[in-house]
Amino acid sequence: MAAVAISAARKSFGHTEVLHGVDIAIADGEFCVLVGPSGCGKSTLLRMIAGLENISAGEIRIGERVVNNVHPKERDIAMVFQNYALYPHMTVGDNMGFSLALRGTAKNLIAERVRVAAEILGLVPYLERYPRQLSGGQRQRVAMGRAIVRNPQVFLFDEPLSNLDAKLRVAMRTEIKELHQRLKTTTVYVTHDQIEAMTMADKIVVMHDGRVEQMGAPLELYDRPANRFVAGFIGSPAMNFLEGAVQGAEGKRAVKMASGARLPVADAGAAAEGQPVIYGIRPEHLELADDGFDAEVIVIEPTGSETQLFARVSGQEIVAVFRERHDFAPGQKIRLRPRPDMAHLFDPSSGNRI
Repeated sequence: MAAVAISAARKSFGHTEVLHGVDIAIADGEFCVLVGPSGCGKSTLLRMIAGLENISAGEIRIGERVVNNVHPKERDIAMVFQNYALYPHMTVGDNMGFSLALRGTAKNLIAERVRVAAEILGLVPYLERYPRQLSGGQRQRVAMGRAIVRNPQVFLFDEPLSNLDAKLRVAMRTEIKELHQRLKTTTVYVTHDQIEAMTMADKIVVMHDGRVEQMGAPLELYDRPANRFVAGFIGSPAMNFLEGAVQGAEGKRAVKMASGARLPVADAGAAAEGQPVIYGIRPEHLELADDGFDAEVIVIEPTGSETQLFARVSGQEIVAVFRERHDFAPGQKIRLRPRPDMAHLFDPSSGNRI
């Protein structure tokens, strides 16, 4: 195992710069997830760690070694791709042991490593089958097994679950996390799915337009987003944002909307009286209350364990989530109150947390 350190990393394709000085420190044995929308640079960064893309400036270090100019096969990493990348003419066992065979590893050692990996992943009954005879989830396990047999310093995962159906994705999330807890190998995992990031990561790195917006533990990013982008990206359904201005004396602050509705806030930070702000509140932190603000029900989405309610407030759409069951109807007028201790304030210009 080894730590991974990325310092001032830049990447350009021609005159187009796609990574703008990225700094990330991944501890030995840590499960780090790079998350962000399509085109944010997360997969490019992963490929740079793997050596599949050259670094334009900066430094990438695996363990104590700078690997900027080190060939991919000499970096002691193993990568699991989105499309599995299995050889169709080889059995499961041969696919898993192929990289070791290329190195000239003894056949008995290859067989032992493949057996151990197959037992970990539940693939022993499938070792003589071919990829075409496997389900999507089984193929992904084979791809993971091929990485495990190499016993690398670092695992790299590039959106490995995006080709699987929803139920299987949940199951594979658990398997990958359990695998990491067992092997404790440093892991860098790329996804655009923030639910995957929240449930799997020790550390999340949120990227946007080639820059790191924030990094930290999942609940740290959820509870204390550094800016409006992170606040809106982490959490499902996404955080609601309402425009207003700070009013009231210290200790009795609120955000007043253009409609006159007052949104309570426990801590307005350094915001001054009358300062325009963006008031952020997560859907699960809204509750029904007689002293809340007026809202008109638009759509109700029952999911079984909870009900998602889409409503309109002063011309803006918001989402509320209730664990209890309510008999809402489209067009119904209700009153919602945010939990003051769960409110977030952001600067309208910079988007930064106040």
